[in-house]
Amino acid sequence: MKFKKLVAVLSSVLLMGTMIVGCAPSSTTTAPAASTEQAAPAQQAEAKPAEQPKNEKLVVGFAQIGQESGWRDAETWSILNTAEELGVDLKFSDAQQKQENQIKAIRTFIQQQVDVIGVAPVVETGWETVFKEAKDAGIPIVLVDRRADVPEDLYAAFIGSDFILEGQNAAKEMAALLNNKGNIVELQGTVGASAATDRMKGFTDELGNYPDMKILATQTGDFTRAKGKEVMEAFLKAHPGQINGVYAHNDDMALGAIEAIKDAGLKPSVDIKVVSIDGVKGIFEAMAAGEANVTVECNPLLGPQFFQAAQDLKDGKTVEKWIKSDEGIFRQETAKEDLPNRKY
Repeated sequence: MKFKKLVAVLSSVLLMGTMIVGCAPSSTTTAPAASTEQAAPAQQAEAKPAEQPKNEKLVVGFAQIGQESGWRDAETWSILNTAEELGVDLKFSDAQQKQENQIKAIRTFIQQQVDVIGVAPVVETGWETVFKEAKDAGIPIVLVDRRADVPEDLYAAFIGSDFILEGQNAAKEMAALLNNKGNIVELQGTVGASAATDRMKGFTDELGNYPDMKILATQTGDFTRAKGKEVMEAFLKAHPGQINGVYAHNDDMALGAIEAIKDAGLKPSVDIKVVSIDGVKGIFEAMAAGEANVTVECNPLLGPQFFQAAQDLKDGKTVEKWIKSDEGIFRQETAKEDLPNRKY
């Protein structure tokens, strides 16, 4: 009796074993259930290398002009900070105000096979050869805050301001300050730079609408405070008692001019009206102190727009040829209120 029960139990066990083997995949018919559970992760691990990463890191080269002004420093900060926030692999070069250094940097970026090259051209001309080299390498060029005098097919986009409009707005503000009559001296930016060329054109063209206003003298201050002071000192000596207003292509030169005006025993913004372009914190402080009248904003915080354009280009998307930045006009009357909100 006991023998029959034992046979029945063994038969049941064998039957269950046959059923388990019959449900398993053919490749694991001889493996125990525990081994089958371990095989699944191994198969998944083998499949991963074949998958393409969804967000491959963006690699960008950026050739900056240098450190000529507070505005330029703010733009550099925006580029570096945004790259860090987005996890961009950024190759950054400071050209120290020399075009040859920028050209060398661009050629290095081409050798490094970056995805996109950004450049703030120190001058407008002399770029065609190196831009063609980038195009031949399949690397798009994005101009940042300054234009280059090259065929449009050699760059993908320009990100920045309407410099001619800035000059026109500066002339309108100066006319309002002088009641449409007076003598002006002009502090130009770097000779050959698109910002300087266009800001001069815009101002001069607009001034044509005011027959009782004229430019007594114009000279480059290279966008620097020290040079702006030096040139303004020369203007004051050459035209004593004749200058009613100073128009500076950037705030740093205006701040230098303010020092020269004070050194000459005159009161800036009162004896000589001061209108400039950029909108850096220093000029807001000067306006709040009653030493400057107007700044026409030129937004330097272009990092987010630049890297968005770079990513779009890498992804094969179409970008606008001119990506404009948002800007305003700020006057002495509201400077104290505006100052706490300035980011640069």
